[in-house]
Amino acid sequence: MFCYQCEQTAGGTGCTVGGVCGKNPDIQSLQDILLFGLKGIAAYAYHARELGARNEEVDAFMHEALFKTVTNVSFDIDQYIAEVLKCGEMNLKIMETLDKAHTDRFGNPIPTEVDTGTRKGPGIIVTGHDLLDLYELLKQTEGTGVNVYTHSEMLPAHAYPGLKKFKHLVGNYGGAWQEQKKEFSQFGGAILATTNCVLIPPQNTYLDRLFTVGITGVPGSQHIEKRDFSALIKRAKSLPPLSEATGKKIMTGFHHTAVLGIADKIIGLVKSGKIKHFFLIGGCDGAKPGRNYYTELAERVPKDSVILTLACGKYRFNKLDFGAIDGIPRLIDIGQCNNAYSAIQIAVALAGAFKCSVNELPLSMVLSWFEQKAVAILLTLLSLGVKGIRVGPTPPAFITPNVFKVLQDKFDLKLITTPEKDLADILKK
Repeated sequence: MFCYQCEQTAGGTGCTVGGVCGKNPDIQSLQDILLFGLKGIAAYAYHARELGARNEEVDAFMHEALFKTVTNVSFDIDQYIAEVLKCGEMNLKIMETLDKAHTDRFGNPIPTEVDTGTRKGPGIIVTGHDLLDLYELLKQTEGTGVNVYTHSEMLPAHAYPGLKKFKHLVGNYGGAWQEQKKEFSQFGGAILATTNCVLIPPQNTYLDRLFTVGITGVPGSQHIEKRDFSALIKRAKSLPPLSEATGKKIMTGFHHTAVLGIADKIIGLVKSGKIKHFFLIGGCDGAKPGRNYYTELAERVPKDSVILTLACGKYRFNKLDFGAIDGIPRLIDIGQCNNAYSAIQIAVALAGAFKCSVNELPLSMVLSWFEQKAVAILLTLLSLGVKGIRVGPTPPAFITPNVFKVLQDKFDLKLITTPEKDLADILKK
């Protein structure tokens, strides 16, 4: 690495400042964490802005934090740790802004059962995260005979009253984003990619029926401008109709407003001993081996425990039957990754009800990470002082051992091991 202060190789024989001039590996690591966190914030801010909402404090922080990553700004590790935690604070604010923008526009989500099969007729599958794109598509396809399906992080759309009112929003097809190549090849209808987590199709598969919108783009696909979906709808109608196929029903839509509406019952079940523990198992999924850990952990969770989940990590286990405890589902899908805001509101409300801190609740967080928004959410939890979080399947490569040790010492951050060992460790406390 090049040292911009002495114009030599950082730490080399000609370096006059010992390689600490902006290229100290721990400072570099913290700058990388900050940059990844900012990318996550940017995604949520973009969605909020599309809905007419913005947060000036968050915008100002993004300028400050990006400035913090330029050459020779600071060599103070403590300053960078403080900035990284501030990034978590700002991510909470922008998730709150986006949550309000969603609920103001589409209403408070309602727990909803969603079909995972297909209906006979033309179909469009929508992947990504952008609910406004989906809304505009639903308006334009109304009365056309074209059915619309969600994919991956779009599943929670079925719970919003302003979206579920469209009768041709008929189900959710497939699982997490990394399964696109297989699932989209099998789907047969037209495909719309709205935000990140879009994959380039294998040759001679579905590129001719893939459309992108907004920030997305795939060479050879057709990009839609100004949310005019007429070409997409036309393509869907030109393709062979989908056949009728029965799928398993799955639940979504446990927004904090819905969960807090039954908080008295949940608190009563905890006090009576019928619910002994809560597990938050979710996050950003990926294809790397080892992620079956999350399926195995969910399967091993005791029957007197409730699993909260969110983001695409839920597809590791959300089609399993976990049953209920006196009418309270044992698997509660809170929503998209940005609905981590709802998970935090639920935790804070439970802590208030039991007159304790979040860290004193019978609540364990086991998170999967993959990309920028997962980093931003982890920083949010750390900024709130949440301790004992487990992350996996491996630590991010941009976190140095020294920085990870700081997080371990300060927040008791842990790496996952095996489902058996981690569950035993959690339940013995």
